[in-house]
Order: sequence, then C-alpha cells, then structure tokens
Amino acid sequence: MEITIFQLAEKIGAKAGQGHKTILRTAAPFDQAGPDAVTFADNTRLLKLIGQSRAGAVIVPLGFINEPDDSGPGILLSDNPRLAFASAIRLFFPDNRPAPGIRAKAFVGRGFSCGKDVFIGPNAVVGEKVTLGDRVCIHAGVVIGDNVVIGDDTLIYPNVSVLDRCVIGKRVIIHSGSVIGSDGFGFTPDSEGRHNKIPQVGIVRIDDDVEIGASNTIDRATFGETRIGEGTKTDNHVHIAHNVIIGKHCIIVAQVGIAGSVTIGSHVIIAGQAGIGGHLSIGDGAVIGPQAGVARSVGPGLTVSGTPEMPHKKWLRVQNLVARLPEIKKSVSSLDQRLKEIEARLDIESKDDGK
Repeated sequence: MEITIFQLAEKIGAKAGQGHKTILRTAAPFDQAGPDAVTFADNTRLLKLIGQSRAGAVIVPLGFINEPDDSGPGILLSDNPRLAFASAIRLFFPDNRPAPGIRAKAFVGRGFSCGKDVFIGPNAVVGEKVTLGDRVCIHAGVVIGDNVVIGDDTLIYPNVSVLDRCVIGKRVIIHSGSVIGSDGFGFTPDSEGRHNKIPQVGIVRIDDDVEIGASNTIDRATFGETRIGEGTKTDNHVHIAHNVIIGKHCIIVAQVGIAGSVTIGSHVIIAGQAGIGGHLSIGDGAVIGPQAGVARSVGPGLTVSGTPEMPHKKWLRVQNLVARLPEIKKSVSSLDQRLKEIEARLDIESKDDGK
C-alpha cells in the first residue's frame, strides 16, 4: 500500500502538516522508522528527537510547533497520536482473515444457522443448534458447544472452547487456548468429608467489543450469568470464576485471579498477578496494583496496592519502612540494651539508698 501524508491524515482523523506529498508504505516504532514509514511521538523525549528521525512522517500532538524543515519528517497533528498511530497500523497491516466457507474437516451439528461470510476452519467442532452472526471467523481446532450464540464479526483463534449455551457478542476477539464456560469451582462436603460437586447450570455472557487474551478461563455461573461487560480487555492467563460480573471498558492484566461472585464496576484497572477474594465489590474507576491481594471491597476511584490491600500512598510508605527494617531493628536493639543498662543502674542506686 502506498499513501501520501495528506491521504493518511484524512483516513486517521489527523491534520497534515509539512510534507504532504511524502509517500508512506508502512508503520514502525519511532527508533526503527525509515523514510517510507509513519511513526508517532507523544512525549517530551521523543518530540525533541523529531529532527533526528529518519521517518517519513511523525504523528504528534495538536499544538506541536516545529520549525519548517524540508529535510525532516512530515508532520501529522492529532489530539491522540497513539490512537491515530493504531489506526495507521491497521491501514498498513489489515486483518488477514481467511476466505469465507466451512472447511472440509470441520464438523457442524444439527440445527446450525449462520449469517453471511462465515469461516469455520479445519478440525473445528460446532455443536447442535449453534447460531453465528455475519462474518464470524472460527479457526482450526475450536470447539463450540450446543446452543451457543456468537455475534457478528467475532474472531475466535485456534483451540478455543466455548461451551454449551454461552453467549458471545459482536466484534469479540478470543485468543488461542481460552476456555469460556468451564464449570465453576463449586463443591460441598458430606458427612464423611468427601467433596461433592455442585452442578454449575448458568452461562457465560461476553458483551460486544470484548477481547479475551490467550489461555483465559472464564467459568460459567452456578445459576444465572458470569458476565464480561462491553469493551473490557483481558491479558493472557486470567482466571474469572463463577458468577463474576465485570463492567464496561475494564483492563485486566496477565495472571489476575478473580474469585467467585465478585462484582467489578466499569473502567477498572487490575494490574498483573493481583488476586481478588470472593463476594467483594470493586467500584467504578478503581485501580488494583500489581500482585495486590484484595480481601475487602474497594470503593469507586480508589487505588490500592499490597497484601492485604491498602491505599496506594500508604503502601508506598510501608514499603519504604520495609526496606529500612534491618536498620530499624539495629536501632531498637541498641535502645533496648541502653534501657536495660539504665534500669540496672537505677536498681543498684535504689538498693544503695535503702541501706
């Protein structure tokens, strides 16, 4: 693909500055971009280096002032350079979805229905009474259980399992190895201490524009729904237990574990390796720090860190103290020894006065 800076600006919602006629053929990181590539700069360090860049064009923030330089890169102005650059990447590297059709080695059950331009890859298994929307793409080795519903433009990568009765929205992406609708972890002991399985008869519902990372496990509800809200994105190796409700546009980073019946608001960020205990609530806009162990509910807009969780600023003070513990212990031991010496001296003086 070849495109001028002016044409690119129109397609990504930016304003063309200098270098309108420069021809661009690709997108690249700032330090790797060559004369036919567009890149972006959205921080002070990179903006100062634009004059040294070999890029054909740089997307910069609105209000950026650059001395005219015919030898320098072309300039595109955007209110969100990173987002504009993402749009440019999609132009130069469009999705390479396979041609529509059901491949010969795929298995499709009875009562199957689908919209137009659907792809089902080899060795995929689609159960009975499954409904697929338009342009759904199911890659090789995927298993779709009975009575599953999947919305338009959803993309499911190889070796994903979407089990019985689960509902997947439109424009959802599910990466390889994830399991949607596995049984929730529910057991109850009998009089002899044996763990008896509690049937898990609910479903998982994933709303529109959600992206699920590789090797996620999202358990079906005991009753009702485990639900992932619109626009939420999960990283790889995330576990979401039964009856969890997650709001809209949340970010859940790798290796997070969320226990059963947790309710999470919208625009929440949960950093890597955090764990959230069961039956808690996390308010809208809250931030859970990396490796945090959340044992109590967290209010809207709060940022917490540590195990057990505490306000982030308090956690920073605690960590500062932890680093000084050897020094503090030495000081306390010294004070303790001095106190014992003073007490011994006072005891001797007291005995002398009593003679």
